[in-house]
Amino acid sequence: MCAVSLPPWPWNVVRQVAAERGVQVWPVGGCVRDLLLGRPRHDWDFAVDRDALGLARAVADALGGAFYPLDEERDTGRVVARHEGRRVDLDFARLRGPDLESDLRNRDFTINAMAVGPDGELIDPTGGLTDLEARRVRAVGPQAFDHDPLRMLRAIRIVAELGLRLEVRTAQWIIERAGQLPRVSPERIRDEFVRLLNARSVAYHLQMLDELGLMRSILSDVEALREQRQTPPHRHNVWWHTLMTVDAAENILRLTGVVGGERETLYADAPDPAWDEVRETLSSFASALVRHLRRPMTAPRYRRTLLLLAALLHDVGKPLTVTEEAKPGQAHPVLHFYGHEAVGARRAADWMRQFRFSRAETEFITTVVRAHLRPAHLAETPGGVTGRAAYRFFRATGEAGVEVILLALADHLAIWGPNLEPQRWARRRAAARALLEYFFHRSQGAVAPPPLVNGRDLMRELNLSEGPEVGRLLEAIREAQAAGEVTTREEALALARRLKSDD
Repeated sequence: MCAVSLPPWPWNVVRQVAAERGVQVWPVGGCVRDLLLGRPRHDWDFAVDRDALGLARAVADALGGAFYPLDEERDTGRVVARHEGRRVDLDFARLRGPDLESDLRNRDFTINAMAVGPDGELIDPTGGLTDLEARRVRAVGPQAFDHDPLRMLRAIRIVAELGLRLEVRTAQWIIERAGQLPRVSPERIRDEFVRLLNARSVAYHLQMLDELGLMRSILSDVEALREQRQTPPHRHNVWWHTLMTVDAAENILRLTGVVGGERETLYADAPDPAWDEVRETLSSFASALVRHLRRPMTAPRYRRTLLLLAALLHDVGKPLTVTEEAKPGQAHPVLHFYGHEAVGARRAADWMRQFRFSRAETEFITTVVRAHLRPAHLAETPGGVTGRAAYRFFRATGEAGVEVILLALADHLAIWGPNLEPQRWARRRAAARALLEYFFHRSQGAVAPPPLVNGRDLMRELNLSEGPEVGRLLEAIREAQAAGEVTTREEALALARRLKSDD
């Protein structure tokens, strides 16, 4: 019999309090799985034969933590405590069934259907340990997905987080029931999907969702993206290009140290020297990028996660804007997607609202999708990125401009792959470096220059009335500041007089 070594904290306290109250309690589910895998454990699940809420209250008192009833009807509560400076959640739930084995057999996956007995013995009625040793995710039975269709999405998330594989019969059960996922609330789908975006090999697991039939319930545009072909320099349909862009963006996060691990290009097929050039281009901003991208937008969702979400959504406008242009001597018409970034931004905003993301997150994704072509346009502008151009770029994008720059690099790598044109690629990297330099190293002057004059100054000095003319002149002064053309109050007033006299 397999024995499980439980850490003294919190188990000793939970066991003692349970004995005092005359109830039986067992560690169950994901915490047992992670103990067997040797993974750090910060959250605990306990099954209790009766009065789980009473046990949770008593444990909260013993640990000096807080108690929260989660579902009084189902006798489920949570204790929030701190251990070694970290928050730890301990969930207590009454058995779902007449005994522990019935409870375990009603769980989702065999690797989550294990418990630990009072003497440390492993209780494993569905063969979870064997599956864990075989590195596979197997549903306890098809009824697991009938009871809660979200478990279909959770299966892929567990595969992604733990580096496991999906058992064949479980995959078939998911394919048969994929159309049931919309029964689940948008918020629950959102939270599982975001966790998948936080795991490794995101593009690979997005494709897995698609092959199992789940993706269409998450992003209904996927069929249109798959059917939408593209002409050179693109090499693939829009869906495959999207996967390549997500993969490239994830690897840019790895190259800058925003997420851990070595580069792993499963889809993005740019040559190795190109990735070395990405690293070199971003190296002087690496620590700043880590700070920027690890910030939460709406806890617990981080900017780095939203960058990958923007990569997924960046071309959703293409099937909605496609036009054909026949050219003499060409067998097939050239396809254009004029305005797809603006149309895509509106579609992305609708998607974000559908899944109940916050307003800040929705505005962020909308900005990144709408602006994702701007760095490419700046790279091809004679003279490169000037102070005036950088100011206009960040005026339009704000802090999201950083993610726009990274997405533009990922997009370019996905478009060209092994066919990268050295000079064009060099211009893209130069534009990215210049924009990031303005944001991180010269941001006060380039992104938000301190005001030299205000509206009252202009009205008094130029004999103006309150109105849009004052705002126009203030914006012209700020732009000239960013370009280094105006540095003093006197120069700002002189510029305003000159612009007013030219009208």
